[in-house]
Amino acid sequence: MNQPKFFVTPGYGKYMLNELHFSQAVKIGDRVETSGQGGWDDNLQIPKSLADEIAQAFRNVERTLATAGAGWEHVVHVNSYHVGGFPPEVNDEMVKLLRHYMPNHAPIWTEVGVAALGLPTMRIEIRVTAITS
Repeated sequence: MNQPKFFVTPGYGKYMLNELHFSQAVKIGDRVETSGQGGWDDNLQIPKSLADEIAQAFRNVERTLATAGAGWEHVVHVNSYHVGGFPPEVNDEMVKLLRHYMPNHAPIWTEVGVAALGLPTMRIEIRVTAITS
């Protein structure tokens, strides 16, 4: 059996590991699982615009996947967690970015409405599963 290998995203991932004691991704064999990625920058600042926050969360997923040797082309499952429900602009932005990052396939996707996320100003968190073979 393959042993798990844990990965820390450069930048914000060091803070998450040192202060909150969790890694950003784990790879077991050809399977990569990410922790939830918010729309934060390396200083854990969240954009005021919800569209910008969603776009940054997608970029953070991409950064985290890359640390584990994967990319969006390997993603088979997306979970997204949303504070404030699913007004049309949220789903429109999510679908636009899913199509942008995965133009050649449509992963399975679960959207969940939540009351709060890990940082008080967060409105979106995305976690994915990727298969690299």
